[in-house]
Amino acid sequence: MTGDLARRLVTDELWALTEPLLPPFTPRRQGGGTAPVDERMVLTAVVWVLTSGCPWRMLPPWLEVSPATAHRRFTAWTEAGVWRRLYRVAVRDGLAGPGESGWAAVIVKAAGLRAGQGPATARRRAPRETTTKAQNHAATAQSGQH
Repeated sequence: MTGDLARRLVTDELWALTEPLLPPFTPRRQGGGTAPVDERMVLTAVVWVLTSGCPWRMLPPWLEVSPATAHRRFTAWTEAGVWRRLYRVAVRDGLAGPGESGWAAVIVKAAGLRAGQGPATARRRAPRETTTKAQNHAATAQSGQH
């Protein structure tokens, strides 16, 4: 079951489009840690978080990827422009098959939202002007109201 779900989240075709876009794994400067995790499983874990809306810390154990690893790779991939390039390859250039381009678009949009680059941040309102209690008191005193 878990293998089936993982293959539905990241199909062979989606993986074939995404794999060449991923930057090579580089070990952390501070050292330590374990051997690199299978990149496809990391992508599956990232797609799970992006499309389910679950927090990174609630990543299901069946994905066999730690929440820290998934989040670290998501951040690295976002900084490397993987999501933008995946959109261009899969959706705009039409290299994905039927249904795959739509799924890739969902993933890319969710990645942009999670990274704070999507429409949600563009629609943020300007901060409301608020007054302090002292400013309210001074305004009340000036108008002669107590």
